[in-house]
Amino acid sequence: MADIAVGNANTTTYLIRGAKILGGDAEDLLIRGGIIAERGVKLSADGATVIEAAGLVALPGMVDVHTHLREPGREDAETVETGTRAAALGGYTAVHAMANSTPVADTAGVVEQVYSLGRAAGWVDVRPVGAVTVGLAGEQLAELGAMADSRARVRMFSDDGICVHDPVLMRRALEYVKAFDGVVAQHAQEPRLTAGAQMNEGEVSAVLGLTGWPAVAEESIIARDVLLAQHVGSRLHVCHVSTAGSVEIVRWAKARGINVTAEVTPHHLLLTDELVRSYDPVYKVNPPLRTDADVQALRAGLADGTIDVVGTDHAPHPSEHKECEWAQAAMGMTGLETALSVVQDTMIETGLMDWADFARATSILPAVIGRLSDQGRPLVAGEPANVVLVDPAARWTVDPSKMATMGRNSPFSGRELPGKVVATFFKGHPTVLDGKLNTPYRYPVDADAAAGAS
Repeated sequence: MADIAVGNANTTTYLIRGAKILGGDAEDLLIRGGIIAERGVKLSADGATVIEAAGLVALPGMVDVHTHLREPGREDAETVETGTRAAALGGYTAVHAMANSTPVADTAGVVEQVYSLGRAAGWVDVRPVGAVTVGLAGEQLAELGAMADSRARVRMFSDDGICVHDPVLMRRALEYVKAFDGVVAQHAQEPRLTAGAQMNEGEVSAVLGLTGWPAVAEESIIARDVLLAQHVGSRLHVCHVSTAGSVEIVRWAKARGINVTAEVTPHHLLLTDELVRSYDPVYKVNPPLRTDADVQALRAGLADGTIDVVGTDHAPHPSEHKECEWAQAAMGMTGLETALSVVQDTMIETGLMDWADFARATSILPAVIGRLSDQGRPLVAGEPANVVLVDPAARWTVDPSKMATMGRNSPFSGRELPGKVVATFFKGHPTVLDGKLNTPYRYPVDADAAAGAS
């Protein structure tokens, strides 16, 4: 694809020529005024900026249900600006920003601040996730209703990083969010079973002498919470499922008609606890890397729909928090700029999924879970032009120093991966062209005023 010089006007018309829609037949997409104006073959290019996309796959813009943008308060690790730049480069047009910032996003004021920072940046749609409990302390419910009614229109709530371990409090949260069709996203970890845990409990932890994080600590919370969700008739979302047993519990719950969804991270689809033998803290994450048997079960669960979506759990840290002894290192990995390639590697190139399945797991269903009406939409006339173009034949070597995220803690550093984002269109505007950041979308002044009045 040749370099394309474009302005920053949101009203420019673009003709994407010859892209394989969801990996199928090659067609053209005409984008005008932020929407897909026409889809077909040999469309007229009069007055349009033409993007030659032969050999590229066109997908709806990706939606991440699990991103840590760190701002406010932890700008040494990431900002909304840097994190959303990384998201755009990774093919995302919307991210859900987790609540564990400083201060915690447990009030309408903080979620509105994050929402406003996202609009000012203009790279993707930033949807704040509200905390379930005040200060993530697990003692009293946060202002769920106020956050839902705020300008940020919060619909997802999570204490991610900490489990809502009190069953009474979890029940109350599930009951509360029903009033506005919200969802509680649970970090499933029984804290009394994981005190001092450093890695997956198993053969490797025994050899290394590191305190183990047993699978049952995740599975027991999921089992409890799906029953609570069934009891109160509410929506439950399970963050970063990591064990074969968890997949089976979610599968059982869905078979009973319980309204539960689940996510898996790219790193849990590819990496195992064998990597911890290196004692490299880049592989320290919560939940921990599990066994190969768990990895295979997660892949099968994503392929058959038991696991609904891929969530990156993008968790950047300052270098000094990762480049230290294992026991002192922070838990977490970056993921926004590598997610597409890792999913292509583990799911598409293995034959477990095709590009239509990929779109369902990375765009369509994440938008449904987060209740984003203008994301994850079909690539047809009349729909919002949130589009990503991917070169599936490209191969690249991960170099964290060249990434847009401030975090350098990528577990894929030095690894060759398939697939590369060539262009990302957000609201019809190309935020990424030729695999490089272009210019952000600028919200119209009247749109900002309308958002403020809502």
